[in-house]
Amino acid sequence: MFQSPQDRQKLAAALDRAERYSPFLAQLIARERALVAKLAEGALPSPAALRDTDDSLPIATRLRIERRRQALSVAIGDLAGVLDLSAVTRQLTDFADYALDAAIRAALIERAPGDEPRGLVGIALGKQGSRELNYSSDIDPLLLFDPATLPRRPREAPEEAAVRIGRRVIELLQARDADGYVLRVDLRLRPSPEVTPIVLPVEAAISHYESAALPWERAAFIRARVAAGDQPLGDYFLAAIRSFVWRRSLDFGAVREIRSISQRIRDHHAQGQAFGPGYDLKRGRGGIRECEFFAQIHQLIHGGREPAVRAPATRDALAALSQRGFIDAGDAAALSDAYTLLRTIEHRVQMIDDRQTHTLPAGEALDNVARLHGLEDGAALLAQLAPPVERTAAIYASLEPEAPAGLPIDRDQLAGAMAELGFGDHAALAADRVARWRGGTYPALRSAAAQAALEAALPALAKALGAAPDPAGAVLRLDDMLAGLPSALNLFRLLEAQPGLAQLLGTILSHAPPLAEALGRRPALLDGLIDATALDPLGSVADLVAQLRPAEPLAYEALLDHLRAGVNERRFALGAQLVAASSDPLEIAGGYARLAEAAIEVAAAASVAEFAKRHGQVPGSELVILALGRLGGGLLTHASDLDLVYLFTGDHLAESDGEKPLGAVLYYNRLAQRVSAALSVPTPAGALYEIDTRLRPSGAQGPLVVSLAGFAAYQRGEAWTWEHMALARARAVFGSPGARAAVAGEIAAVLGGARPGRDIAADARAMRAEIARHKPPAGPLDVKLLPGGLVDLEFAVHVTQLVHRTGFDPDLRNAIKHLAGEGLLPPTLGAAHDFFTRLLVAMRLIAPGGHLPGPASCALLAQVLQMSGCDQVVARVEALRQEIATLWHAIGKVEDGAH
Repeated sequence: MFQSPQDRQKLAAALDRAERYSPFLAQLIARERALVAKLAEGALPSPAALRDTDDSLPIATRLRIERRRQALSVAIGDLAGVLDLSAVTRQLTDFADYALDAAIRAALIERAPGDEPRGLVGIALGKQGSRELNYSSDIDPLLLFDPATLPRRPREAPEEAAVRIGRRVIELLQARDADGYVLRVDLRLRPSPEVTPIVLPVEAAISHYESAALPWERAAFIRARVAAGDQPLGDYFLAAIRSFVWRRSLDFGAVREIRSISQRIRDHHAQGQAFGPGYDLKRGRGGIRECEFFAQIHQLIHGGREPAVRAPATRDALAALSQRGFIDAGDAAALSDAYTLLRTIEHRVQMIDDRQTHTLPAGEALDNVARLHGLEDGAALLAQLAPPVERTAAIYASLEPEAPAGLPIDRDQLAGAMAELGFGDHAALAADRVARWRGGTYPALRSAAAQAALEAALPALAKALGAAPDPAGAVLRLDDMLAGLPSALNLFRLLEAQPGLAQLLGTILSHAPPLAEALGRRPALLDGLIDATALDPLGSVADLVAQLRPAEPLAYEALLDHLRAGVNERRFALGAQLVAASSDPLEIAGGYARLAEAAIEVAAAASVAEFAKRHGQVPGSELVILALGRLGGGLLTHASDLDLVYLFTGDHLAESDGEKPLGAVLYYNRLAQRVSAALSVPTPAGALYEIDTRLRPSGAQGPLVVSLAGFAAYQRGEAWTWEHMALARARAVFGSPGARAAVAGEIAAVLGGARPGRDIAADARAMRAEIARHKPPAGPLDVKLLPGGLVDLEFAVHVTQLVHRTGFDPDLRNAIKHLAGEGLLPPTLGAAHDFFTRLLVAMRLIAPGGHLPGPASCALLAQVLQMSGCDQVVARVEALRQEIATLWHAIGKVEDGAH
């Protein structure tokens, strides 16, 4: 491809510098005169043109010649500035992929000439995997084979054939002759290279990475991809180990291991750490490896939840992490710029003699590197490198915050330290618990690794608990939590790696028993709070559905476990928002409801698809799910169950069209059971929700699912007043738009008057009295069940709606606004509803028993309600109760004139 006149001049200057300062490039210039002539004319050949060699030549010879031409063309394009770093590394990597693939194909055909060349794959790792190969790099493939498809000779075992083919591949690439070599190959990144064959069975490799892999191997596979050979086999392998690389629940031991690798590299290459002549551009402090490790550590932390940050290339990863707010934008830009310069100078060093070196030479050799780059001398090169190296070292060092001093071992000294940290009169209690943890009282703390993790996290954790609103309560709840855990290793590693989480943990343990209990069952829930966006409001139902659905297809049970983990993580984060006083409880209530609706959508859709595999579908029919109660109204608490009614559209006499056909009624009843189980049955991944279907036609005595026609007939002729009251907050949360509209039409008709005439007020009074007898208030702040509480408010709204046949909206806030606008309810009722709902949401986490919490939690309760203290909260409750009780007393006497 021809360049501009300016580029032609740059190419000519680059050829001159290459011939003067690089013995290796000078040798290539002497051998490739035709290519040099094209370059001098300003024509930089395309990669494909450089591979246009004589097909009659042996494959190894052809590849060596092509590599030689590639090396010269890329070097001159790089030195001229016509190719940027991305273009250079991409061209080098593309050639490596091409050569590896050609070698694998040739070796397979040589071994079994008549068979299709398949069954062996080269997985690119390291810089080849990220398409960032350097100028004189080796490649680090992982060679795998499939015993069932690998071509082999008669009576030859697959394992023996694979090793022989692998050796031939290496020979074709590495052997040197007068034309040079193709690629250096390093196979030491395979599992246990000292004892394993050079080509591994694919299933054995999968088993290793699932059960016995080391933390550094996870980092290596961030950049893995299929580079050569059997593409479907490689795709199968990478899909199988994806969960090994990208874990939602992060083992912070892996991050510590990556950091320790960096330290061991520094120690092993100590001579190359100091900046100046002899500096190791790759492994030195502030060098290429620290740019890469900085990105990879953050990818390991966030990549399990954020596929967008899984970019294999270092600069792409830094940009993605910055865009998502996981790293500072200035740091990302500085590291990216440093990486570009360091890699470019690394190429210059390697171009001198085609050696895989990363060390800046000294004296005249350093001057030659600088002049090859277009600078005056070595001093100018060092001056250009020094600022980015220094900045990179500082950024990478920030990953290792200065460790706080450890806590004393002596019990009295420990108690004194705890008192200084804020435990006051409870310092002895806190010291006692710490001593018990150190003594391995609980199984979770008996291993040496767990004790080491405890000691590493303890100083920051004790400081955070001492500053918690209720230090003693926080320590006791943490103690209960540790007593029930099978392992506390990852919990303490997480707290050590993310000290800011210790403060939030102290707040949770001080204020929210349900969240503390959830953590005791699943400490990994704390992982979800690493990202600061965890304390942001949840998105729309559609956004949540997209987030909860797995990015890759999963088996049914695995999909449900994925869903449970995602829902529980977000539900925990919503609770953390409340105890952190970062969100309005009403917004949190809406988030709980949107999350539940999204969970229903994902679970029901998966259940429908799985059920249809065996039983097919009922033609012209579908499942519809109605939400009632608080879910229907769009405001849930942390402890809310889900009031659901299952319906189906179409002919109830129809039959499904699958391998095992079922009649429509039986079909949908079994399907609904599966949906309920998907939403409610606990598994190791956790439970989701309690499901209550008693609001269906005929209650617990009726079938689980009825047809839409049957539902409409029941509501129009047999339903009781309390069922119509429940219907006032019903809305479809699963089903096609057409089916939802049909259900909404039937509900509107019934609420609008197509129902039996009854004494609505009398029926409601009787129902309210029944609730009072069987479900008395749990405590003095049980604002749901107290006389004059939320139930009375809801009854007042629903009776008014049914009597006057107006103001119907599942969202009580909208319904109240409409009825108040018509003069049917007092305008102050909306504020009363919002206050009681906020209080209910807060109490379900802070004081689930409905009693006034302790002083510290009382302060939080007042804060989230925007009041001065608990005295004001109690006074407000009493005033609103009187107001609502008076309203309910008046409305409860109204008779339905319309009947």
